[in-house]
Amino acid sequence: MDSFTYFIPTKVLFGAGKLNELASTPLPGRKALIVITAGKSMKANGYLERVQALLTENHCGHAVFDKILPNPILSHVMEGAALARRENCDFVIGLGGGSSIDSAKAIAIMAKNPGDYWDYVSGGSGRALPIPNGALPIVAITTTAGTGTEADPWTVITKEETNEKIGFGCDLTYPVLSIVDPELMTTVPPRLTAFQGFDAFFHAAEGYLANIATPVSDAFALQSIALLARSLPAAVKNGADLAARTDVALANTLSGMVESTSCCISEHSIAHALGAYHQNLPHGAALAAVSEEYFKFFADKAPERFVKMAEAMRIANATPAKFVEALVQMQKECGIYPVKLSEYGVSAVELPTIADNARETMGGLFELDPVALNRDEVIGILQRSYR
Repeated sequence: MDSFTYFIPTKVLFGAGKLNELASTPLPGRKALIVITAGKSMKANGYLERVQALLTENHCGHAVFDKILPNPILSHVMEGAALARRENCDFVIGLGGGSSIDSAKAIAIMAKNPGDYWDYVSGGSGRALPIPNGALPIVAITTTAGTGTEADPWTVITKEETNEKIGFGCDLTYPVLSIVDPELMTTVPPRLTAFQGFDAFFHAAEGYLANIATPVSDAFALQSIALLARSLPAAVKNGADLAARTDVALANTLSGMVESTSCCISEHSIAHALGAYHQNLPHGAALAAVSEEYFKFFADKAPERFVKMAEAMRIANATPAKFVEALVQMQKECGIYPVKLSEYGVSAVELPTIADNARETMGGLFELDPVALNRDEVIGILQRSYR
């Protein structure tokens, strides 16, 4: 690799207590639409109230949209954008995990542009139209460590009517400001901590294996893998372990930088297809469910890369097979192995449909695999993963 492009325009405030700087840091507007999920955590933990108070201290108005689902849907993007226009909001804050921040990015586009969000999505039934009017500025305040969305342009939204769960993004959807405060992550339950942490792990590992990886993305990816191997089990075991939480938070932000300088590969297409049909299935769980068989498939096809990932995990006498073994062991230490897809309503008979959906909606990621995967191989990975 002797040429590449590097572009991550996001200012990141990282570290314990950094949320307090929201009261004094320059903001990209004077009234924010704060986007949160329909769940209780942002309010029950006091995070929403705290953000509102800090915005007020910074002489910034705000409105709240609180309907986002764990797997965000198109109709809520459109509803949130309509609210942003009615309230005359001039920027958007995504507060919470990937679902809130991803939705904030999509809302930021639709608050300024006509038509339907799917008009601009590339992939599946999206029309891939140019975005004529730009987007509202985006601020990301992450309370989880999994998606890396605070450091990348990507947003994943589901079109319910067609079972399309598609990642989309462009230069307009990079956050202008991201706050990564590990203190906000200590309330995440153990199982969700594990699923989110493995989402970050696979962003890094897939980006390292992608055929468009660069020296910059490689550095981010290997450091992310090393931090997660060292500290994710500890963060799962004791959510109040701030040192472990800080490692996992940094790994997550680095994995977002991997997505900005390289890209995910087809494991994410497969996981998105599973989630499109089963919205109760956490994204990290879908990834973990297929990961052992997925990485086994590629282990002998990119051996040097697998050895480097194993070495990042501090595996002695590293081999490609030992990376897969270490990945499984890490999942066991985090209490999630094996993920049983049947417990989330996935049936064996629908696996070919899921394989087809993965290629139809996010087929572009298959083109970034180290070697090409055909339909039968994808079905085989799903079948061997199924429990």
